[in-house]
Amino acid sequence: MSPFYIIIAVLAIVVIWVIMVFNGLVRGKNRVDEAFSDIDVQLKRRYDLIPNLVETVKGYMTHERETLVKLTEARTAAMTSHDKAGATLAEREAAENALSSTLKSLFAVTENYPELKASQNFLQLQDEISDTENKIQASRRFYNGNVRDFNTSIQTFPTNMFAGMLKFTKYEFFQAAEVERQNVQVKF
Repeated sequence: MSPFYIIIAVLAIVVIWVIMVFNGLVRGKNRVDEAFSDIDVQLKRRYDLIPNLVETVKGYMTHERETLVKLTEARTAAMTSHDKAGATLAEREAAENALSSTLKSLFAVTENYPELKASQNFLQLQDEISDTENKIQASRRFYNGNVRDFNTSIQTFPTNMFAGMLKFTKYEFFQAAEVERQNVQVKF
């Protein structure tokens, strides 16, 4: 076999390998984007449920309007951040964490209203929101797993040599808000 054919064979192998690396990186990027889209779907569901929850609670909570106003404002801020074209992951995360915190405070305040807690509409909405929050957390874990896999693939040799040249960059992880990292205070 002549050196010319050996060089052609080696170049062909390198080209095929680069194509495989590129396709693998594209698949990984698409998985991360899909996982992020799953989070968006669950957030949209939560945005749609909150007005129904507010309307159900309004009739029972006449002097707790401030909590309802905060919830509505937090929902609006989260939706604005969600729809903002240039919003960073950190900005969106902060708005979503504020909304989650406000929802928790609403459910804490409802403990003072036994007739509200017994309302079938409220119980159903509370279950739906709780289910949605669980799905959001699962979507975030799925996203973070895909981000981990993608970031690992673009940082390990030999893929890292081509990832930069092909303009693949790291994704950021979703992280818990500082408030959620603090210990829970239990008082009797």
